[in-house]
Amino acid sequence: MDEMTRGKPRHRRRGKTTALAAGVPLALIAAGVFVVGAHAQPQAAAAEVPAWATATADGFASVDSLGQNGTYGGRGGQIVTVRTQAELEKYATAAEPYVIIVAGTITMNPVGKEIKVASDKTIIGSGASGHIVGGGFFLGPGVHNVIIRNLTIRDSYQGVWNDKDHDYDAIQMDGAHHVWIDHNDLRHMADGLIDVRKDSTNITVSWNKLSDNNKAFGIGWTENTVTDITIHHNWIRETEQRNPSTDNAAHAHLYNNVLEDTPGTAITSSYGNYARGKTRMVLENSYFQGVNNPVIKDATASVVQRGNVFSGTSGRNESGGTAFDPKTYYGYTLDKAADLPALLKSGAGPRGSLGTTAASVTAAPAAAAATALTVAKDGSGQYSTVQAAVNAVPANNPSRVVIAVKPGTYRETVKVPSNKPHVTIQGTGASRKDTVIVYNNASGTPKPGGGTYGTGGSATVAVEADDFQARNLTIANDFDEKANQHISGHQAVALRTASDKVFLDSVIVEGDQDTLLLDTAAKDRLGRVYMADSYVVGNVDFIFGRATAVIDRSVITLKKRWDGTSAGYVTAPSTAAGRKGILIANSTVNGAVSDRTFYLGRPWHAGGDATLDPQTTVRNTALSAAIRTTPWTDMSGFSWKDDRFAEYKNTGPGAGAASADRPHLTDAQAADQEVRDWLGDWSPTAS
Repeated sequence: MDEMTRGKPRHRRRGKTTALAAGVPLALIAAGVFVVGAHAQPQAAAAEVPAWATATADGFASVDSLGQNGTYGGRGGQIVTVRTQAELEKYATAAEPYVIIVAGTITMNPVGKEIKVASDKTIIGSGASGHIVGGGFFLGPGVHNVIIRNLTIRDSYQGVWNDKDHDYDAIQMDGAHHVWIDHNDLRHMADGLIDVRKDSTNITVSWNKLSDNNKAFGIGWTENTVTDITIHHNWIRETEQRNPSTDNAAHAHLYNNVLEDTPGTAITSSYGNYARGKTRMVLENSYFQGVNNPVIKDATASVVQRGNVFSGTSGRNESGGTAFDPKTYYGYTLDKAADLPALLKSGAGPRGSLGTTAASVTAAPAAAAATALTVAKDGSGQYSTVQAAVNAVPANNPSRVVIAVKPGTYRETVKVPSNKPHVTIQGTGASRKDTVIVYNNASGTPKPGGGTYGTGGSATVAVEADDFQARNLTIANDFDEKANQHISGHQAVALRTASDKVFLDSVIVEGDQDTLLLDTAAKDRLGRVYMADSYVVGNVDFIFGRATAVIDRSVITLKKRWDGTSAGYVTAPSTAAGRKGILIANSTVNGAVSDRTFYLGRPWHAGGDATLDPQTTVRNTALSAAIRTTPWTDMSGFSWKDDRFAEYKNTGPGAGAASADRPHLTDAQAADQEVRDWLGDWSPTAS
């Protein structure tokens, strides 16, 4: 678009094989059938809960002991949806069983508060939107049969790296038993991410992301050798110590985990898996990347290793003694250690929906059923260009086609036409930087047949098909404005979407002006886009268009102009009246630019259309000092005050108090402007 114009006795036996339903129908959550807070009612048609929405706690949490037969959480209790701390605390601490759906972001007050969870509870995030910020959960002595799933728990950090004063964990348990912690994202807390303490036992920790913390995962704080714990399929990265540290565990079974220390970051690992005291540990088929002292034990602990991969590690790597056979207690299946980095980076952490069991994520039935096409620059794939693979997708294909793109730089333009739905373009490298699709057209670039491309036509990747997904790659437009001052029209789009149900998952979209065009097929057509765990880079109106679009848990990077100056606009919505526009939530806005030089947005009335009602909401997002104190501005004769621009509970030096020039949503208004409100009946799921 044109910038100017637009110790207890224990009884153990092998765990049951019967599925224990967690009672969490995520499809029904997306359909909005749950009632909020005090008005919540029991699930009236429990028999109609789909089989794929049930879940079984595996590992030691499935073993019968201490009077508890496996771990099934709040199954059979009322299903309630909560959106506030008061509602969450009310149901989590109740004596009765509950399945508690966390919808949206709940910020703890005071910071560091840990809600005391009672027995027989399932606490689960709705899709990928359930966030607990600035606090966590505490499971005290005797608390049992608790499931914590599909949540992001983050940001109680108090500015001291090895914090001895603030015991603000994500999940802490003292003397609890039969607990399943599954598919969560735990990060940036003041002390540890998970603490399993004081004889807590029958614990399973699976498919979680643990990151950005001094201490990841501590087990012990007792002289008794009681704890039985299973830790599998977790991605632990950028954590310094306790990865985990296991003290006096009777049976510690660690398998299929990835421990990663990324070079060049401020966080350096002290050690990886640590067995001490009388711990007996079995460590199988795990992957250690760049970790210092990957496996250590003291003289009294036992560690049996088999099938592990060590890449770029250094220091102590120890084993010795005798341990135990986990299959005496429960069954399990090992994934190959070499497959784990790709498997966990796509499968760990909160999901849009969860399968029948935790193991079903490993099997990835949806992906297995999809058609797979491979692209490789070196000729080792079926196609050497991404567009050639798209061309091979049948018209009106009825099911998912995954285009797996091997690492490399693909200098081409790609168009997914409207008659090719259900396409996924996925990079297969270890990082989203490994696979790059890039071109350098701009609005004013001459076309071979005459004329110029225009803003929309400049896109490196153009998506016009519904149900499109992009994952683990970079899409860029590297048009050189400085070298092309002789042409007019420097708008240069990296990615244009003009369709519904577009899921951008762990990608980088990079450019300068007009980087990310989120459009619809027509003014009267709905076009929803969900971008998560991603990066968008640009300077002028670089997130723009009329789509109903969510930028969630992502980083928006501000970039200087071609001449080295700092000035720009993050969003330029052109929302149709009655539609929702651009929502930036749970994210970060920063960049190497001057303070107070960027607006959060301005209204784009495309073509001078006065019937449009542009909307941008920025909420629960960290704003750097680059953001102006009056963050909204006019455009092409249209006042931003006549349209819909607002903030809610943003933080950081770029945040500011509410005023006439800086409107904030009320709590009531914010309750209607959450991720689920934008997505409606669509629950984005990786496939």
